[in-house]
Amino acid sequence: MTEATRRTSLYDRHVAAKARMVPFAGFEMPIQYTGIVDEHQAVRTGAGIFDVSHMGELSMSGEHAAAVVDYLVTNDASKLVDGQAMYTCACNEKGTILDDLIVYRAAKDQWLIVCNASNHEKMAAHFAKAAVDHCEFKDQTDATALLALQGPKAFDLLDALGGDAAKLRELKSFHFRDAEIAGVHCTAARTGYTGEDGVEIFCPWDDAPKVWDALVGKGAKPIGLGARDTLRLEARLSLYGNDIDETTNPIEAGLGWVTKLDKAMFVGKEALAAIKAAPLPRKLVGFEVTGRGIARGGYPLKDTSGKVVGACTSGSPAPTVGKNIGLGYLPAELTAIGTKLLVDCRGKDVEAVVVKTPFYKRAQ
Repeated sequence: MTEATRRTSLYDRHVAAKARMVPFAGFEMPIQYTGIVDEHQAVRTGAGIFDVSHMGELSMSGEHAAAVVDYLVTNDASKLVDGQAMYTCACNEKGTILDDLIVYRAAKDQWLIVCNASNHEKMAAHFAKAAVDHCEFKDQTDATALLALQGPKAFDLLDALGGDAAKLRELKSFHFRDAEIAGVHCTAARTGYTGEDGVEIFCPWDDAPKVWDALVGKGAKPIGLGARDTLRLEARLSLYGNDIDETTNPIEAGLGWVTKLDKAMFVGKEALAAIKAAPLPRKLVGFEVTGRGIARGGYPLKDTSGKVVGACTSGSPAPTVGKNIGLGYLPAELTAIGTKLLVDCRGKDVEAVVVKTPFYKRAQ
């Protein structure tokens, strides 16, 4: 948590809904309304709405924008078509992770990049520096609100709004389109961070309350950052600052699938090729706590002899899975499914076992 200096345009809605507000990435954000477990299950069984307006939105445009974006990310942006998005990492020359991003191609010369709120200034500077003399860079964060509607009933709610909103069910995964929602011109993308189906909705900063009210009015339950974290952990989605950062690389973090070493040159390619060519000394794995205890980020991980061999990067009770789960980096020889571990929970060694991830996967 960091000292809060800003509020999103939905701040009054959060306070009116009796959210507990906390400082996060420079904003006052809702951590929970009715309780993390209640909100978590609402997203798994119904539809929840998140205010994620603190995220950063960066745009690149111009004749050379496609090449510049592709050079800055590890995934292959050259394969995107208009209206398509992709998850990717942006690395430094050492091959470690500056941020994880979603990149949207509106047209070959029009791109949007969504970065983590905690990395906004760093990534804005990174993209702006690369854009100089090649394409036009704009930081649109202050003008753009972002809502996430997630859950098995998300599209039922959009159907109930009618008009353009009712057509969003036709969107393919990781595609986006413009749509008028509640009378507001928005861009909706079939993306999310919960393991559920749904859309993320971009709209003008001051219009977000109108969209929020319309979706809440149809039954979307406001969800805070607390449940967002347990949802993404069950789905084994990495959290920047916990599971990945500038000390980790995408290969060991299990993000090799967005690291395309066969594409044109990109920042970090040579380092990542060398990393992939050598035996990995450690990997990020999922584990289930089988003893009586809850793993939390930063807790030491030990082998069965009691030797510290790694650390938990994320850990929590998993409301849908019904177990206590976690992620952490372990030496490669301890990453096989079924490997037994100990988690040092505040001085008490608690038994755990490496398991297959994701911990939760929704029915298709």
